[in-house]
Amino acid sequence: MAGGKIKKEKPKAPSNHDQGGISFHKSKGQHILKNPLLVDSIVQKAGIKSTDVILEIGPGTGNLTKKLLEAGKEVIAVELDSRMVLELQRRFQGTPYSNRLKISSPLTFKLLFHPTSFRCAVIMYQREFAMRLVAQPGDNLYCRLSVNTQLYARVSHLLKVGKNNFRPPPKVDSSVVRIEPRKPQPQVNKKEWDGFLRVCFIRKNKTLGSIFRQKSVLLMLEKNFKTLQAVLASLNGSTGEAAGMDLDDQSMGMEDDDNEMDDDDDVEMDEGQGEEFKEKVMNVLKEGGFEEKRSSKLSQQEFLYLLSLFNKSGIHFS
Repeated sequence: MAGGKIKKEKPKAPSNHDQGGISFHKSKGQHILKNPLLVDSIVQKAGIKSTDVILEIGPGTGNLTKKLLEAGKEVIAVELDSRMVLELQRRFQGTPYSNRLKISSPLTFKLLFHPTSFRCAVIMYQREFAMRLVAQPGDNLYCRLSVNTQLYARVSHLLKVGKNNFRPPPKVDSSVVRIEPRKPQPQVNKKEWDGFLRVCFIRKNKTLGSIFRQKSVLLMLEKNFKTLQAVLASLNGSTGEAAGMDLDDQSMGMEDDDNEMDDDDDVEMDEGQGEEFKEKVMNVLKEGGFEEKRSSKLSQQEFLYLLSLFNKSGIHFS
């Protein structure tokens, strides 16, 4: 056509949502690290030894896996997507690393409570979650997760990872943290400790006196108290060892789940209803000087001390 211009089609750029012909699924959280310098930094900060067996969660197409295989003895990769598993196997087939890479089923255990301890874990999380893990008393993000994690492990922040280091980029930044289990593990009843923290963090910025005056809290604790007294009385009638009984397997009134307790909109115990037990609870807080303190500012040692005072008075949380 006279005077017309022929429009040349530009070659289609590779999609940010695929690599090697594999499309990424955001629904599965698939965001592949594309920055080689960042990969090197993660491996360096992990402090991997040549004798280490490494667990990698979500290896994707293997950019980090290759560096881990070079640094450690063996890599066990946990991957949900069968397409990625095949890609990994193809990538390392015929290389010196092929017999040092194993693909495991989806992760089904909680790292910190697994019976076989590990030396350390270097894990990338969404940034806010990572900062909750390392938060200290008084920090805005300090919460039950912070206290719980830091009781069982030393947690340190290694580096921030911007979202543009991934293909496709996620909506938020990430952070890499290092988790080292404490040895020996703390000698606490896990259910008791978790139940206690659930109560303390109902509203972390309220005073503990206000929290422990709530009707739901007092009713739960009184139920536990009466159940324990009945158990002790029964054992005391048949053995002389009741005072030393193991309460680890006793479940007394609080479910062991991940839901926070309701705070009953600050409903306190009615006048005359359970007043004697309420006074018992308040006396524990007063004895330790905790009545006007807030969970958001308490250290791990203070939480452990307060729990010991409650237990000394026969008050339990699981």
